[in-house]
Amino acid sequence: MAEHGTIWPGPTEWGPTIGVGPWPGPWPDDDRYDPELLGGGDRRNVVDAYRYWRREAVVEALDARRHPVHVAIENFGHDHNIGTVVRTANAFAVAEVHIVGRRRWNRRGAMVTDRYQHLRHHDGIAELLTHAAAEELTVVAVDNSPGALRLETASLPRRCLLLFGQEGPGLTTDARKGAAMTVSIAQFGSTRSINAGVAAGIAMHAWIRQHADLGTAW
Repeated sequence: MAEHGTIWPGPTEWGPTIGVGPWPGPWPDDDRYDPELLGGGDRRNVVDAYRYWRREAVVEALDARRHPVHVAIENFGHDHNIGTVVRTANAFAVAEVHIVGRRRWNRRGAMVTDRYQHLRHHDGIAELLTHAAAEELTVVAVDNSPGALRLETASLPRRCLLLFGQEGPGLTTDARKGAAMTVSIAQFGSTRSINAGVAAGIAMHAWIRQHADLGTAW
């Protein structure tokens, strides 16, 4: 069955239809394609390479190109940030997003990308750190605490877990102690912290700049 999530608007005074209409001509003989999408059109927010594909087929294709970087989110006070992080993680083909603490979160900001992104919940930071050790992931805390390395000049491990906390208090003490290294984002204005969703995107992109094969980008 087709994915029923965000359907983008049709032609209006604000612009043309987003997506594609019904498949023209004979349908492809390929089980990756969804008959409902082929017949009715695909208005999802996916790249052209995955147009008309079943959700499961898209996830399988993404699994073959995901990067060995994970992202963990600890105690976000404003949980709309989680959706932003998930959407960005999907864009960068992050292996998995880990949510620590409260299980429920506002998925609106994810723009349906949570259907394609692997998510894992942990009750607390100890459980997350145990999982990271078992998967041989180096935990990198992203926090503007004293002694942190500059993200802009730090060498991030290829197999790592980027760990984020709340915008105000930042990471908990246990999270800081459990990290192998801590990096901070250089700031030049009056605010003492950056929006957590934005900070996560900056850190993920720093990893991409150091380790990703840009020749495989869309």
